[in-house]
Amino acid sequence: MSYTNGLDKPSDYFNTNLYTGNNTETSHTVGFQPDWTWLKVRNASGSHYWFDAIRGVNNYIRSNRTDAEGTLAETLESFDSDGYTVGTSNAVNTNGETMVGWNWKAGTSFTNDASATGIGTIDSAGSVNQDAGFSICSYTGTGSTGTIKHGLNTAPSMIIVKNRSASQNWVVYHQSLGNTKAIFLSTTGAASTGSDWFNNTSPTSTVFSVGTYDAIVGNGNNLIAYCFAEKKGYSKFGSYTANNSSSDGPYIHLGFKPALFICKKSSGTETWYMNDNKRSSFNPTKAELYASESQAEGTGNARIDLLSNGVKMRTDNGGYNTGSETYIYMAFAEQPFVTSTGVPATAR
Repeated sequence: MSYTNGLDKPSDYFNTNLYTGNNTETSHTVGFQPDWTWLKVRNASGSHYWFDAIRGVNNYIRSNRTDAEGTLAETLESFDSDGYTVGTSNAVNTNGETMVGWNWKAGTSFTNDASATGIGTIDSAGSVNQDAGFSICSYTGTGSTGTIKHGLNTAPSMIIVKNRSASQNWVVYHQSLGNTKAIFLSTTGAASTGSDWFNNTSPTSTVFSVGTYDAIVGNGNNLIAYCFAEKKGYSKFGSYTANNSSSDGPYIHLGFKPALFICKKSSGTETWYMNDNKRSSFNPTKAELYASESQAEGTGNARIDLLSNGVKMRTDNGGYNTGSETYIYMAFAEQPFVTSTGVPATAR
């Protein structure tokens, strides 16, 4: 349900599910039909597999690798009315291995013939949920600067782009970095400056801009973009400055009780750290995964508190809170701090 100040029930649009592999075709319930499902083995080394309804089932891209899109039978077999079904592939369903799935809902198809509509300069098609501020956008690169309709009715705060046809970095636009910089989901590197990424142009309520870098607009290449706009009580994309405290780190106000928090040191080398409300059921969280790394889940150290209205750092680890470095983040809600009917979020 949506209302003028945000979303009352975020789990209608984003949900995390946990399962143990069994090498048997199995359906998993998340409460809605997802359009993007991100799967990762937890207790062993293994890639992050991304599947979405636009590219089609069994077609994967991996955030910890730069390689082109691959197809593997018996991976994600279907997007179902209340979840998804995995096949027998060891990539997503090894017997006895613990797994996590992060799931987002888009749901409304769109196409754009740029020359006919006058919106953008490169044709696009995809799926969008304007209430939740999320779209998946497919397009073919031209090798030249251009603009692409994203389907949202407001400017994206964050965009993740992957070249499906070639081995290229995953390119990320984040509003806290600005339109002259990009950062790569598939590496641990700091943000990079250059007009080749987003043509030094911020997204608008209808389009986002691309430069000339092959990873984002390679001529004749198929590309996919995941676009996110902030929605009160549901999602937030911002930055914070570290204070290097091992127990009393920065507090990041989100305005909701987080279900997923991903952060990255933008001013230096570190991986993308992932914490959620399902793998760690109490504070401080200890179960972390790494979007640009294949390694197993780390569980040994206190990291962050997931609070009723934000996140509190409880470590001076380099992935979260070292020196006076700058970090960017993306976050999605379990529950808004206060719903439209006055129901407050409770602490963990």
